Amino acid sequence: MDSKQYVPNELDKEFEQFWARVSCYAVQIFPYDQRCNFVQRANSCVYGTNVVPYIQLMACDLKCRNQFEEYVYVSLFLVLCLELLCCMSYVIHNFYGPALKLVARMMHMSEHLAGVTIMSFGNELPEIVANMWAVHDDDEPNFANAIAKGLYLIMFVGGLVCYISPFKMSGSTTIRDLLFMVCGVLMVDYFIRTDNEMDLKECIASILLYIIYLIVSVTDLLILRRTTRQLLNQINELERLNVDTSVRRPDSYNIQTKIDLLKKKYDELSEDGVVDILARQSTTVQKPDEAFFTYLTRRSERHPSIRRMKQSVAYRGFRNKNRFLFRQFFSSLRPVFMDDWIKGNILKRTFYIVRAPVVVVCAIYIPLVDYEKERDGWSKLLNCIQIFLNPAITIVIGSALIYREKSKLWYLNIPQFAAYGLYSMVITVPLAIIVFIHSNTSAPPKYHIAFAIMNFTGSVFLAMQCSYELSLFTKVIGSIYEIPFDFMGVTLLVVATCLSDLAISVSLSMQGYEKMAYAGTIGTSFLTVVVGCTTTLLAVILRGNAAHLNDAMGNYADNAYVIFIIGLFLTMLWTVMLDFNARRSVGIFSMSVFGIFLLFAVLIRKGIIHPYSHDFLVQDAYET
Repeated sequence: MDSKQYVPNELDKEFEQFWARVSCYAVQIFPYDQRCNFVQRANSCVYGTNVVPYIQLMACDLKCRNQFEEYVYVSLFLVLCLELLCCMSYVIHNFYGPALKLVARMMHMSEHLAGVTIMSFGNELPEIVANMWAVHDDDEPNFANAIAKGLYLIMFVGGLVCYISPFKMSGSTTIRDLLFMVCGVLMVDYFIRTDNEMDLKECIASILLYIIYLIVSVTDLLILRRTTRQLLNQINELERLNVDTSVRRPDSYNIQTKIDLLKKKYDELSEDGVVDILARQSTTVQKPDEAFFTYLTRRSERHPSIRRMKQSVAYRGFRNKNRFLFRQFFSSLRPVFMDDWIKGNILKRTFYIVRAPVVVVCAIYIPLVDYEKERDGWSKLLNCIQIFLNPAITIVIGSALIYREKSKLWYLNIPQFAAYGLYSMVITVPLAIIVFIHSNTSAPPKYHIAFAIMNFTGSVFLAMQCSYELSLFTKVIGSIYEIPFDFMGVTLLVVATCLSDLAISVSLSMQGYEKMAYAGTIGTSFLTVVVGCTTTLLAVILRGNAAHLNDAMGNYADNAYVIFIIGLFLTMLWTVMLDFNARRSVGIFSMSVFGIFLLFAVLIRKGIIHPYSHDFLVQDAYET
C-alpha cells in the first residue's frame, strides 16, 4: 500500500518562518522558565538589539523568574539610560551644535535653509537609512508613527522653541515650508488610501516632492541674495546722488526718503544672510522679579557675534611648533575642570563623575571645532590622531551595523570589518603626518575648519546611537507593562526617538539660533513623513511584498492625521496674525495641540471614545 506524499500548505510555510518573523516582545506571553528558550531561538531578539540585549539579559543571564525581579532589573537599566541621556546631551551641546553652525557657514547657508537641510538630514537621515537596511519585517504602523512624530516635532518641539526664546520668523519661507508640509501629508495619505496600498510610482512621486522642496528652498535663497545685492547697489547710487551738499537739489528730500525705505527693506532681507557664529549666552536666565512659568513674552536679545582674529598673529614668537604638545594633549582629555570641581556642590560633583567617561570618549573620537573655545578647540596631537582614528571607527562600526547578521549581535562582527578601517588609514595616516609637520600647537591651521566635517558626522553618529538605544529600552518597558505597540508608537516611542531632536532644538534656541531650530522641526517632520515613511514602504515593495493600508495605518493614524492638519493650519494662522512674531503664548498653544492628541490617544486606548479609523465587518463565509 503506497503511502501518500504530504504536500506542505501555507500554514506549514508560515511555521517554517516563525522564528525568523516572530517579535521578540512576544516573550511576555510565555512563562518565565520558558522565556530563555524562546529568546535564544527568535531572530528578532538578536537583530532587534542595538547595544544592550535587555530581554536576553533578563531571560537568560539574570534568570528573571517573577514580575518583581523584572521591575528591579528595569530600574537598574534606567541607570544606563541616564548615562545615555547624559552622553547625548553632552554631544549635542558641545559638538553637534558648533559643528552644525560651522558647516552651515562653510556652505554659505542662511539659518532657515540650514535648519531644513543640514539639521533635518542629521536628525532623520540615519534613521531612514537604518529602516531601509533593516532585514526584519515590522508590524508597526509606519504612517501613524511618522505622522505622530511630525506632530510632536512641529507642535511640541517647535512650540517649546517659541516659548524658550521668542523670535521674529522668516515670514515667506515659514509659510512656504508649512504649505509643502501640508501638501506632502495629503499626498502620502491619498496614495495610501486610494487602493489600500502604495505602489512604486507613488513612492517615487513622494520622493520627487521632497526634491522639489529642496530645489525651491535653495532657489529662494539665491533669489533673496540677488535682491539684496540689487538693493545695496540702488542705495549706493542714491547716496552718491545725494552726497554733494554744495549743490542744493530740489528732490533731495525725496531721495533721502527713498534711501531710508530701501535701507529698511535691505535690513529685513539681510537678516536671512549667512549663518553667523554667536557667543553662547543663556536666553532663559530668570530675573529676581520674574516668575518661573509665565505667558508673557520678554524682549528678545541678540547674542553677540564672535569676531575671530587672524591666526597668523598667534604664530609670532613661537618658533617651536610642538611647544607644550603633551600638556595640550592631556588637557584636552581632562573630564572635569578644576575650577568647576572646586565651586561645585555634591550634586554637581556627582554629575561630573557620571559624565567623566562620556567626556573622555567624545574627546578621543570627535574633533572639536568651536570658535568659543581657546584656539578654537585645536589640540595638535589629538587632532592629528583623530584624522585617522575617527574615519576608521566610523567605517568599521557603520559596516558592522549595515551588514549585520540575524544570528548574532552586530558588534560581534567588528573584527570581520576591521580591515576596512585599516584600509582607510592608507590615506589618513600620511595626511595626519603632513598636518603634524605643518601645524603649530599655539594656533589652529587655516584648514582647521575642515575638521568640522568629522565633528558633524561623529557627533550625529554618537547622538543617534544613544537615541536609538533609548527608544529600544522604551519598547522593552512597553512590552513588560503590556502596552500595545500601536499606542506606544504614537506616544512614548515618539518622545523617545525625538529626544535628540528636542535636545538640539533647545540648545540652538538658547544660543540664539531660533530660526534654525524652528526650521529644523519643519524640515525633519517633512523628511520623516514624506521620505521616511515612503522609503520604508518602498523597501517593503522592493522585497517583493505589498505595502498595504492596514500595515501602515494602525488605530491612531486617522486621529494623528486630522490633528496634524488642523495644527499646521492653525500654525499658519497665528504666524500671519502675529506678523510672524513667535511668542510664548503661541508656544504654549502649539504644545497644547500635541497634548490634545495624547488625550485622544489615551481615551481611545481606554475604550472611552472611538477612533476615526473604520471598523472592518466580518461577513458570513456561508452567505450566498
